Amino acid sequence: MLSTIIYRSHLSDDVAIKSLEALAVKANKVNESFGVTGILLFNGTHFFQVLEGPDAAINKIYDRICEDPRHHNLVELLRDYAPFRRFGNVGMELFDLREHDKATVLQAVLDKGTSKYQLTYEDRALQFLRTFVESREKENYFEIPPASAWEFIVDDQPAIEREIPLSIAENYSFAFQPIIDPLSQRIVSLEALMRNATGGSPREFFAQHSQEAFYRLDLESKKLAFALANRLDVQGLTLSINLLPMSLVMVPNAVDFLLNEIAANGLVPEQIVVEVTENEVISRAEEFDSAIKQLKAAGISLAIDDFGAGSAGLLLLARIQPDKIKIDRDIICDVHKSGPKQAIVQAILKCCSALEISVIASGVEKPEEWMWLEAAGVCYFQGSLFAPPKLTGISAVAWPELK
Repeated sequence: MLSTIIYRSHLSDDVAIKSLEALAVKANKVNESFGVTGILLFNGTHFFQVLEGPDAAINKIYDRICEDPRHHNLVELLRDYAPFRRFGNVGMELFDLREHDKATVLQAVLDKGTSKYQLTYEDRALQFLRTFVESREKENYFEIPPASAWEFIVDDQPAIEREIPLSIAENYSFAFQPIIDPLSQRIVSLEALMRNATGGSPREFFAQHSQEAFYRLDLESKKLAFALANRLDVQGLTLSINLLPMSLVMVPNAVDFLLNEIAANGLVPEQIVVEVTENEVISRAEEFDSAIKQLKAAGISLAIDDFGAGSAGLLLLARIQPDKIKIDRDIICDVHKSGPKQAIVQAILKCCSALEISVIASGVEKPEEWMWLEAAGVCYFQGSLFAPPKLTGISAVAWPELK
C-alpha cells in the first residue's frame, strides 16, 4: 500500500544551515534504501516534507524523523494513501526556498512529478505544499518550548485542598476535579465526576439497571454531588455536573428536582453548570428544548461536554447555545503534533469566539498539549497535568512555572 505523510517542523537553533546539504544527501540514501521518495522544502526556519512509499517503510522513516534532534515542533499535516507516487525519481530532494522565487519553486516541484497523471494543485498534498511556499499559514504556527522548560509545582498553600469521609451511598460516589486558568493561577470551577464506591468507573454499576432506571439514577445521583459540594464548602466557585440529555426528558420534573436539591444544599442555580454530552441521540426534541429553557430561566448555565466526540456537536451547539464547551480528550491528545487536530481546535475557537462561548480543554495530560492550546487561545484547562480527580475531595493544583 502506497502511503503519504506530510509534516512541517522547525530547525533547531544549534544546527548550522550550511549542514543541510549534507543532511539531504544522507536522507536521500536512507530513503532510497527504504523505497521512500519525496520532496523537502526549507524556508530558512521551517522544513516541509512530502514522503511517499510503502506503508511500513514510511512509518519507520517517519519514526526516525520524529526522534531527530536537528528539528523540533514537528506537526503531521497529512497521512493519506495514493495509487501512484507524485515524486518517484529521487529518495529525497531539497529545495531551499530562499534561493528561488515562489513561482519558480512551484513549477520546479511540478517538474519533478512522476505520476502517470499531470500534477496539478487540485491534489490535496500539493495544496499543502503551495500553502507552505506562499507562507499563507505562518500565523497558525505556534512554536512551543520543550516540556522541560516548565515545572509544575503543587501549591503548598492551596486555595482548595479538602477531603471528607466517604459517602454513605453504597454503590457510587463523586470525585471532584478543578478547571483552572493556569497562567493566572486561578481555579475557575469544579466538576463533580461520578465514580463507583472505590473511585473507579461507574459503568459496571450503571449496566445493572434498565434504561429507564439508568436515566433516573443519572439524575438522582446529583443529589449526592450537591451534598458533597456543600460539605466541601465550594462557595464562590461554579460546580459542573454531567447529565445525559435524555435524563432531562425521561425523568418527570427533572429540572424541578435539580432546583430543589441545589437549594437544599445551600447552593444557588447561578453556581451550577449542567454539562450534556453530544454522544447521545436526543429523540424527543421538543421536550429536551423545553427542559433547556427551564434550566436557563432558572439561572443554570449549560455546557457541551466531550465536544467533537459525537455526531451532533455543531447541531447541538446551534440548538442549545451553551455558555461553555469542553473539547473532547481525543482531540486534545497530542494536539501539538497533529495538523488536523490543530485545524479543528482553531475552527472551534473561532466559532465559539463569534458566539461568546467559553472553551475548556479537558483531559490535558502533557505540557506540550497545554502550551500549544494556550498559544492557540484556550484559557481554561482541566486534566491530570494540573490536578487529578479526587474521590470526595479536591486536589491541590500543580501550577506551571517557567524554569
